[in-house]
Amino acid sequence: MRIPLNRTSQEPIYLQIRDRISRLIKSGSLQPGEQLPSIRALAESVQVNKLTVIEAYGVLEADGLVFARQGAGYFVNNFASASNFANHGIATPERSSTLDPAQEVVIAKKWGESFLDQYMTSLQAQQEPDMIDFTSGFPRPSGLEDLAKIARRAMTQVGDVLFSYDFPQGQFTLRKQVAQMLAWKLGLEVSADDLIITNGSKQALSLALQYHLRAGDWAIVESPTYHGAIALLENLGVRIIGIPMCKDGMNLELLEKYLHSHRPKLIYTISTLHNPTGITTSQAHRRELLSLAEKYHCHILEDNAYEGLNFAPSPAPIKALDRSDLVTYVGTFSKTLMPGLRVGYMLATGKHYQALVEQKLLHDLHVSTVAQAIASEYLASGHYRRHLNHLRTINHQRHDAMLQAMECNFPDSVRWTVPQGGLFIWVQLPDRTPMAAIRQAAAEQKVLIGCGKPFFPDGQGYPALRLNFSQSLENIDRGIALLGDLLKQFLLRSERIT
Repeated sequence: MRIPLNRTSQEPIYLQIRDRISRLIKSGSLQPGEQLPSIRALAESVQVNKLTVIEAYGVLEADGLVFARQGAGYFVNNFASASNFANHGIATPERSSTLDPAQEVVIAKKWGESFLDQYMTSLQAQQEPDMIDFTSGFPRPSGLEDLAKIARRAMTQVGDVLFSYDFPQGQFTLRKQVAQMLAWKLGLEVSADDLIITNGSKQALSLALQYHLRAGDWAIVESPTYHGAIALLENLGVRIIGIPMCKDGMNLELLEKYLHSHRPKLIYTISTLHNPTGITTSQAHRRELLSLAEKYHCHILEDNAYEGLNFAPSPAPIKALDRSDLVTYVGTFSKTLMPGLRVGYMLATGKHYQALVEQKLLHDLHVSTVAQAIASEYLASGHYRRHLNHLRTINHQRHDAMLQAMECNFPDSVRWTVPQGGLFIWVQLPDRTPMAAIRQAAAEQKVLIGCGKPFFPDGQGYPALRLNFSQSLENIDRGIALLGDLLKQFLLRSERIT
């Protein structure tokens, strides 16, 4: 295997080796099941230390591209399977979504439920002993020992920088690392100069919406969608159109109708592991959505906060198809590392970049230097890839456990999505389900559930629940069994009344 190395480059040698082998695998030059050169052979071939090859192979394994067989070496993973993570102990789910809502387009006329109330309810639940919290949008804590080590290393590197201000667009090293991550993970060919580091993805959304929209403008969202985005749009005085979500994503026929009739300035979409439904749209759906945006000169804000939590490979983001600077892409480490780190990023190309940097400067100067250093060290050390692999394995087990518990305990009239990753399962309930009563009864038995109403513009949508499956297996079994009993009781009572 020939691997040319640039020994004068700032990119570490092990990453150059990783990138070269990654390209050989993705191009088909290395076939599934094919054995990689031994560590010693490759080290001698490219004239590097064996530890460098071990580190490169370790990163490839964490990326899901290769797997180790004890005593035999490293082999190319099997991409013919439904998931390229199968060799890491993640089972391929056989279930399919039963979601089938009859839903109309929503033209929002009033403000929805308070975002602060929802946020505080979830935070307060974390303080309650023995509370089973299915409402939060957070992953469960893990890898705290690694975090402590990485934080100590990061602090030694920032040094005197702590005593001065930093660049509003973020530290160059971190932006370069994020650009490299987006390239190998998503196929996004961007540079550090296209990226802005933000205080989580929420700030990135806020900056983008304030830049592209003014009070009275029309904006299109999926219905349901992330309730934080609805709150931001309402706060700006923007008029919202909610296009129904189908099994394959936003209804594109209805989208074109309202692009033509209302000429909105922006489409907000969550293309991968949609919040709250968990749906990941196909490549064809993404191409058609971009084509419609180009036809009607409408900007797209693509929010991929849950990218990296996917159990199977996802299609390239809409931004990867964008040739007209119509798409602003937003991501974060809050859902994959820890919410409290508050490090997100925005990819904004062309004429929009400088104006967004200036807007970021007006907001808060820059993201915490310490937080950026910790995120940078996670990426540089290879811990992030290993952490993601571990997190996906745990999440997949809990995802399957919740689906199985729902199948055993929920009434036949209840439907739900089967996401290929993320944190949530979206549950569609029959019409006239007494949501407030069920929520109250569950809370009294220390099970907190998130009702679907806040995820619809104007709260106009079908009865639904968003359930976070990142709880422990014991809490999932206990909480879903209790919730199933409550649904049966209240739905039976509702049927008798009608």
